[in-house]
Amino acid sequence: MTEIEKVLYTAKTHTSGGREGGVSRSSDGRLVVKFTSPGAPGNGTNPEQLFAAGWSACFISAMKIAAGKMNVDLPADLAIDAEVDVGTTHNAYGLAARLNASLPGMEREVAQRLVEATDQLCPYSNATRGNIDVAINLV
Repeated sequence: MTEIEKVLYTAKTHTSGGREGGVSRSSDGRLVVKFTSPGAPGNGTNPEQLFAAGWSACFISAMKIAAGKMNVDLPADLAIDAEVDVGTTHNAYGLAARLNASLPGMEREVAQRLVEATDQLCPYSNATRGNIDVAINLV
């Protein structure tokens, strides 16, 4: 288990209602999210979409740090397409994920080293490592 030495930020939310018609609000009022189950009618999102968005945004931020350490210039149009699956396991539910990194114009070998270094820095990658099936692909 990774122990945090210094807390940099704590996200706080209050959620009620769950996937079916629930709502989550952040303590600072910047986030209000309505929930709808995947595939159900309605205009809400679901936890898997939020996880995919959060992980991909965090991965890009970690990539900027990794690129700085490697003295590598990032393409302006870099992007991460995240896919998060929810499904059944033996007696419960589980997640699987794929992060598809697009680094146009970057030499493939350099891009691969960068993605691998980023995976070691990103807190979402560290939290999921060994816990869910994750593939990080260079596209």
